Amino acid sequence: MTDRQDPALHVLTAERRQLTSLAYRLTGSLADAEDVVQETYARWYAMPRPRRDGIASPGAWLTTVASRICLDLLGSARARRERYVGQWLPEPVPGGTAWISGRWRGGVADPADPADPAERVTLDESVSMAFLVVLDAMTPAERVAFVLHDVFGYPFADVARVVGRTPAACRQLASSARRRVRPARERPVTPAARHAEVVRAFRRAWEAGDIGALVGLLAPDATATGDGGGLVTAAPRPVEGAERVARFFAERAGAVSGVTMLERVVNGQPGLVARKDGATVAVLAFAIADDRVRHIWAVLNPEKLRPWAAD
Repeated sequence: MTDRQDPALHVLTAERRQLTSLAYRLTGSLADAEDVVQETYARWYAMPRPRRDGIASPGAWLTTVASRICLDLLGSARARRERYVGQWLPEPVPGGTAWISGRWRGGVADPADPADPAERVTLDESVSMAFLVVLDAMTPAERVAFVLHDVFGYPFADVARVVGRTPAACRQLASSARRRVRPARERPVTPAARHAEVVRAFRRAWEAGDIGALVGLLAPDATATGDGGGLVTAAPRPVEGAERVARFFAERAGAVSGVTMLERVVNGQPGLVARKDGATVAVLAFAIADDRVRHIWAVLNPEKLRPWAAD
């Protein structure tokens, strides 16, 4: 299909990255996000040509439809999670900081964004594993209202059309979601360089099987969560406490031969990638505060490691 056949084609193509970025934050899965975008475009081209030509802002239409598909998907995802083997974690993505800049309203960039900065979440922050884990604890309506308004800057009138509630109700949904996020956001932000140093020190202590060094790098209430999806071995429940987490990792330091630990950007923050025979077997994301590791999220489910097939 060419621009002559569909004048909106260049707009649709430009929106794909934006839609994938939005859908990933709403679903926590890059695979689901890609399916959402594909379904959104399928619905666009399923409309009669005169109806498509009558849509003033294709970008706004696409965002609304994609958000509604995500809302439906989040409802069914809860049932799927009940059947999931072990702990479920969001799908990690390489990098993340380059995903979309600027604010968007009705499909048009809005750099001014007059909304209260206290209610805003940066796009880089919104793709971190820690943030996605908090989002996953929200109700579908809370998550959609919060991401659309606080992350992407859509006014509540537009959010209401997606969620099917009043603007006032959507404001309450976002406020409730904001209360869930607040504890994590109130912790001091660790600069990326220092974050990387702590992760590097953790890698070295882990490879050496040094329990004492690992304990020194972990917060007293540190937790480690693994997601194997029933396809590979992972701890069925989170490991809690610095001593237990340290021993858990130290005991596995020499358990798997031929594994190389690489320092990589995971969801916009320094993390670790485990490679064996050229294949990625695990991706680890870290939450760090006061120079100590508070949380470790290890994704081992091979179905979630598809984006990590090559560096």
